[in-house]
Amino acid sequence: MNRIMIMVFLVSSFLLLALHVHATETVDEKRLDAVTERGSHVMPFDLEKTTHIFSKTDTGGIQQVIAKDQSDTEQLSLIRLHLSQITQEFKLGNYSNPEKIHGTSMPGLAELKAAKPGQVKIEYKELSDGAEITYSTSIEKLKLAIHRWFDAQLSDHARHAAPDHHHHHDSGHLHQ
Repeated sequence: MNRIMIMVFLVSSFLLLALHVHATETVDEKRLDAVTERGSHVMPFDLEKTTHIFSKTDTGGIQQVIAKDQSDTEQLSLIRLHLSQITQEFKLGNYSNPEKIHGTSMPGLAELKAAKPGQVKIEYKELSDGAEITYSTSIEKLKLAIHRWFDAQLSDHARHAAPDHHHHHDSGHLHQ
């Protein structure tokens, strides 16, 4: 009798765990779909033709958007335009575009919005296959905010994002 109860308990526990995992995956998929939809209204480039790369550094981080096809001049132009524009907005403390995509409670965002001018250095750079924004600060709480913000973006852009920049693209500068 004891073995039967243990088996029933184990089977029930397994089924509950499987249902929880399935429900979590469904919620995550719905969130990813919603983020992709909202992102299409903010980011002009095609998410299916690009990859977001988030690299945490000791001083903050590097956000890259890379065209999957380096010969796709339309995507390259759209990536560079968007990252150049949001760099200027971020320098002014305007993080409304990430809020539109990820929501106002996005981890790290409140701290970045509250940073005083100059506390986070934000630099734009064109790459041969896209563009990047570098965020750097000597203030520990802002470094952690950047890292949490990157983690949230990685999670929300899971289908179109990758951590770090250890991949095969050419991240050389464009010399114009």
